[in-house]
Amino acid sequence: MSKAIRCLTTDAAVVAVAIDATDMVARAEEIHQTSAVVTAALGRLLTASSLMGIMLKNTDDSVTLKVNGGGPVGQLITVADGRGNARGYAQNPVVEIPLKPNGKLDVSGAVGTDGLLYVLRDTGAPEPYVGCTPLISGELAEDITSYYASSEQIPTVCALGVLVNPDLTVRAAGGLLIQLLPFCPEDIIDRLEKNIGALRPMTELLDEGKTVEEILAMALEGLPFDVVDSFEPEYRCACSDEKVQGAFYAMSDEELRSLPDENNSVEVTCSFCDRVYRFTGEDLERLIADRNRKKQEKS
Repeated sequence: MSKAIRCLTTDAAVVAVAIDATDMVARAEEIHQTSAVVTAALGRLLTASSLMGIMLKNTDDSVTLKVNGGGPVGQLITVADGRGNARGYAQNPVVEIPLKPNGKLDVSGAVGTDGLLYVLRDTGAPEPYVGCTPLISGELAEDITSYYASSEQIPTVCALGVLVNPDLTVRAAGGLLIQLLPFCPEDIIDRLEKNIGALRPMTELLDEGKTVEEILAMALEGLPFDVVDSFEPEYRCACSDEKVQGAFYAMSDEELRSLPDENNSVEVTCSFCDRVYRFTGEDLERLIADRNRKKQEKS
C-alpha cells in the first residue's frame, strides 16, 4: 500500500510531504494499460496531485490537475482528495517515442511544453479556486514548482519520479513536496538548498528500500521536524450509478431517448477507472418520468 507523511519543522519554518506512490501508480497502469512513457507521465501527475491534496486543509477538499502540453499523450487529468487518494487518466494511454540520450523515458517529449498547467482546488466554497501557469519543461515536477512560485508565491521544491519495469509494470513511484513558510530564516533556506542538491532521485531511493520517513530525514537533514500526519493513499475513483444518472439529468428528454443502441442499451465508461455502467431504454424512460414528476411537484 502507498504511504505518505506530512511533517513540520519544529521552528514552523518548513512544511514537507513525501509519498511512496508505487501501488497507486501501479493501479493506474493496470487500469489504463499505459505504455511506459505514459505511465511515467501520468504517474508523476498522479503523485503530484496526491501530494497537493495532502497539503489541503480538510480531508473533504480536493485538487484537480490538468495538463495539455501539445505532446502525443494529449491531455492528462488527475484528481486527489485531502487524504491523498487519487485518480487520473491520459487522453492517449499508449504513446511510443524514443528514449532520451541518457536512456531515460522522455516524459517531456510525450507531454509537450506548449500548454498550461491548470490547478483547481475545491474547498467547499461556491466556486472552486482555479490557477494556471505555462508549462516550463513538461517534466511536471518543475512545472509544479513554477506554479507555486508564480501563482501562489510559495517557494516550493517538488520532486517526482516513476520507474517502469521492462514488462511495463511499475517498479517504484514517489514524490516530495517541500514549502517554505512565511519568514523562513535564510540559514534554513541555505541548508535546504544544500540538502536538496545532494538528494538522489526519489525512485532510486525507494527502489533501494528507503522509507518516506528516511527520505524526508535526508531532505530535512539538520532541521528537526515532527510528523503531523500519516496517510495510506490509494488509487480511488469516485464514480457511481448516482453520478452517472446525475449526468443524464442534465440532458433533455429527446437527447436521452436518442442514446439507446439497436439493442436498446446504453453504456457509459468512467474515464478514471474504466468501469462500465449499463442502462436500458426502460431505465432512461423511468429517469425521464422521475425527473418530470419532481418538476411538477416543485411547480
